[in-house]
Amino acid sequence: MLRMLLTPAVEADYEDIIVLANWAYRGTGPSASWNMEVGILEGQRLNESLLREDLAARPQGYLLTYREAAGGVLLGTSWLDPRADGVWYLGLFMVRPDRQKQQLGRALLEAAESFARERGGRRIRMTVLHVRSTLIDWYQRRGYLPTGETEPFPYGDNRFGRPLREDLHFLVFEKDIEIGEILG
Repeated sequence: MLRMLLTPAVEADYEDIIVLANWAYRGTGPSASWNMEVGILEGQRLNESLLREDLAARPQGYLLTYREAAGGVLLGTSWLDPRADGVWYLGLFMVRPDRQKQQLGRALLEAAESFARERGGRRIRMTVLHVRSTLIDWYQRRGYLPTGETEPFPYGDNRFGRPLREDLHFLVFEKDIEIGEILG
C-alpha cells in the first residue's frame, strides 16, 4: 500500500505545483492525463502570480501537497477552503498524469475529505466544467452528487487559460463527509 504524506504547501513547493497543474490540466509535460481539458481550454492553467493571488485571497484555505515521503516527488495537490456551515470547497485537485490509474486520486480524495472532516467539515463542494463527463463520472462514483446549481464560466478572464468553446459553465457537486452515529 502506498504511504501518503499530505502536508500544507510551502513557498518552496510553488514551482512544482505550477508545473503539475499545467501538465495535469493542459497536457504540457511528458505524458497525457485521462482528464485533460484538450479542446475545452488552452494555455496555462496556473502561474506563480495567480497561485499567490488565490492563496492571499483565501488565507483560511489549505493548499495540500501529496507525496510518498517528505521531500519526495510531488504526486498531487488538493485545495480545501472552509466556507460557512461546515461546507468546504475542493479545488486544484490533481495527480501526476504519469502516476494515474494507480488509485492515487482516490487515495488523495479520501485523505482530503478526512482532512476537512477533522477540522469540522460536514460537506465538500466543488465545481466541474459541464463538458468533462469522464471526470464528473469519476467524482460521482466517489459519492459527489449534483446539486442542480450551476456557475458561469469566467469568460473574459483568461488567467486560467483561453476557452475554446462558448457554451461553458460549471456544475456544482457536493458530498456529505460527516460520519453518522452507528446504531445498534
